[in-house]
Amino acid sequence: MLWPFNHFWKPRMPPRGTIEAIYGMIVTQAREPVFYRDLGVPDTVNGRFDLLLLHLWLVLRRIRPIADGAEVAQALFDRFCDDMDANLREMGVGDLAVPKRMRAFGEAFYGRMAAYDTALAEGEARLAQALCKNILNGKKIEQARQLASYAIAANAALATFDDATVSGASFRFPSPGFPSPGFPSPLPEVVQP
Repeated sequence: MLWPFNHFWKPRMPPRGTIEAIYGMIVTQAREPVFYRDLGVPDTVNGRFDLLLLHLWLVLRRIRPIADGAEVAQALFDRFCDDMDANLREMGVGDLAVPKRMRAFGEAFYGRMAAYDTALAEGEARLAQALCKNILNGKKIEQARQLASYAIAANAALATFDDATVSGASFRFPSPGFPSPGFPSPLPEVVQP
């Protein structure tokens, strides 16, 4: 007769392999060359970090409403923090400086999440401004508009997947190279003989 004590159990944590798979998909998408080549995202540590945050934000938005989504979101955030810590150490940041840098990463994460949530609620133009400020260093507003269009398309695409697909790491991000002015088509054109 254990059932009355169920509320003392820890919440079921998502399998580590699932978190690794979701985080791997985020990192892979953030490394797509089209973002750097065609959308003007600086191919720097900061540029890559900001693009990683954008994709993490998109996935967390979709995961939070799922049953047990808070646990999955926390595990995903913890994996992000572990990755940032490992990257800092790999770049040669000393043990005493790592906590300070991690605190800065956390502030950047929460600041951008709040800014992107607010901007998305206000519309594509506002999201483009937020992306321009945070990812494109306040320059290249046209490319920021394309990046905002991509983010809105990715948000909509993630919403089409059912909860099990998302929490099971079976979803896919849309191609960042959708056709629009100055944006290459994701598929090669077929030439008719």
